Amino acid sequence: MTVPVLSAAQVSRLFGPIQVLFDVDFDLYPGEVHALIGENGAGKSTLMKILGGYLQPSKGTLRLDGEDVVFPSLREAEAAGVIMIHQEFNLAMQLSVEENIFLGREIKRGPFLDKPAMQAEARRLLGRLDCPVDPKMRAADISVPNRQMVEIAKALGRNARVLIMDEPTAVLTNRETDILLEQIDRLRAQGTAILYTSHKLDEVRRIADRVTVLRDGHLVRQAGAGELTEHQMAEAMVGRELSDLFPDKTRPADEVVLEVSSLDVPGHVEDASFTLRRGEVLGFAGLVGAGRTELMEGVVGLREAQGSVKVNGRPLKPGSVQAAREAGLVYLTEDRKEKGLLLGHNLRENLTLLALDRFTRIAIDSRKEEAALTHAFEEFDIRAGDREMNAGSLSGGNQQKLLLAKTMLAEPDIVIIDEPTRGIDIGTKRQIYDFIARLTEAGKSVIVVSSELPEVIGLASRVVVMSSGRIAGELEGDEIGEDAILRLAMGLQDARDMQERAEREAQPS
Repeated sequence: MTVPVLSAAQVSRLFGPIQVLFDVDFDLYPGEVHALIGENGAGKSTLMKILGGYLQPSKGTLRLDGEDVVFPSLREAEAAGVIMIHQEFNLAMQLSVEENIFLGREIKRGPFLDKPAMQAEARRLLGRLDCPVDPKMRAADISVPNRQMVEIAKALGRNARVLIMDEPTAVLTNRETDILLEQIDRLRAQGTAILYTSHKLDEVRRIADRVTVLRDGHLVRQAGAGELTEHQMAEAMVGRELSDLFPDKTRPADEVVLEVSSLDVPGHVEDASFTLRRGEVLGFAGLVGAGRTELMEGVVGLREAQGSVKVNGRPLKPGSVQAAREAGLVYLTEDRKEKGLLLGHNLRENLTLLALDRFTRIAIDSRKEEAALTHAFEEFDIRAGDREMNAGSLSGGNQQKLLLAKTMLAEPDIVIIDEPTRGIDIGTKRQIYDFIARLTEAGKSVIVVSSELPEVIGLASRVVVMSSGRIAGELEGDEIGEDAILRLAMGLQDARDMQERAEREAQPS
């Protein structure tokens, strides 16, 4: 392994007057997994896009097999065997899975498409990932994790020499992640060079041979993965000592601010009942597909639902997001890119959208909007090179901060946050956790829906666990732990078992 298959030498990149990469050296050898880590905005995506032919370096050189090379576009990069899997899905949603996998390189029999051959090959590629999706289904009709698997299947079908993977497991379950990492091991054994970026540092240690750390566009650390602990990786990313990740939990009051009784969301959730107290962080855990998101969408009126929802003792009009908002109940979607933000609009327009009436008399008061944006930058530490940039140009962490600022501008009392830190670096995670703690200290109430068990355990004083569309049980205080949550989520223990155990433990010996 003396010659890298692909390398960047002294690569810099400017966007207008703003420099985002500074003289970065990076190389990829055949048969290795090289992890690229850093906080959101550190320059990881920019470097990956330069290596993958999506961007040109402002300065510096790319080399392929030791020879200088220029990729004028991604087509030239892909022709050289350099394939990039984006964090944001690059699928044509109205096309089938099979059509997406072979888009631009369709199999033909004479002048006609060979549909049976493409379907068979699509099934084979998806089978390598243990993904049961029917290739004839539309991409729009499959789950978010399965869309990621389709993106990976596309790359596998192109026989990549270099595979660039941007947060490939951000939306995958633990089981799906294990399958993907096994596939990466196979590709490594076949000689594929893999650039792997992830905010899940345990995953980086598990799969990577080497680690490069970027901070503020500079390369600050490079070492063998076995030479760095997760804590050392995190410290290199943020440039400072990291204390405990989770803030102290606020003790909730006895007052119930949200009461959900026997709520059904057709096709997704049956007979769900729970309460939320003032000043409480209530966690919702469960496996992907358990119905957590659908339940929350039913509560706030985004989905049709039958049952009772009361806010501060008053019934909430069903199916009305406006009624929920007026009652002080808001929901931050897990899908900030498709549902949470208008990516093609500027930061100010996104920020004030939910509370536009506060900025409008005869016309929109742009000065007032600008003042609100300045306050949001300071309050939520939103980092943007240009106030007029579109929301889609922000890093993932800054998009999440903008979504939080947008939601809080409506001055809610109850905040439901779905997957608050998906695809976000550890430094930004700590900021969001601190923000949640400040909310509860101010008497607000928060529901956190998360697939990351440490996050649920670290934030919540009470955890509701869902399984197959039903509430399987509730844990509080010392009961909260990974084993107890997983047993409920997998249907190995139901709510009645938990209650009987609690009653037995409460009896005097």
